[in-house]
Amino acid sequence: MIPMKIHEPTDRPELERNTLRFLCSVLIQGGTRGEICKLLDPSVFRDPLRRVIFEEIRELGTIDSRQLRQLLPSRVTNRGFPDFDLRGFLAPYEVTENEIDHLFESALELLDLSHPDEEPLVD
Repeated sequence: MIPMKIHEPTDRPELERNTLRFLCSVLIQGGTRGEICKLLDPSVFRDPLRRVIFEEIRELGTIDSRQLRQLLPSRVTNRGFPDFDLRGFLAPYEVTENEIDHLFESALELLDLSHPDEEPLVD
């Protein structure tokens, strides 16, 4: 079987950041976040900070997003990023319902990159 060729996103840092903004959004349920985190391969996050943020989100599991936002800064700081500013990273801090679709698309693109042998989720 020949693996499918996945196109590389033009702005990978933005794709990774948008996915993390999606995972931190108050507009998604903890269970949804947990399921997406199980499917995402941490290696698709090329930037060390974004990878650590993802790993900590995944480790926190299905907790409420407000609690996640409370705990995440200290956990990322403890992993070697003392200047981490969650508000700055997530800016704009609040995600609108219209914007959540775009952020979800980013998560789907990273999911495609996590599973290159499978049918793509986005075109």
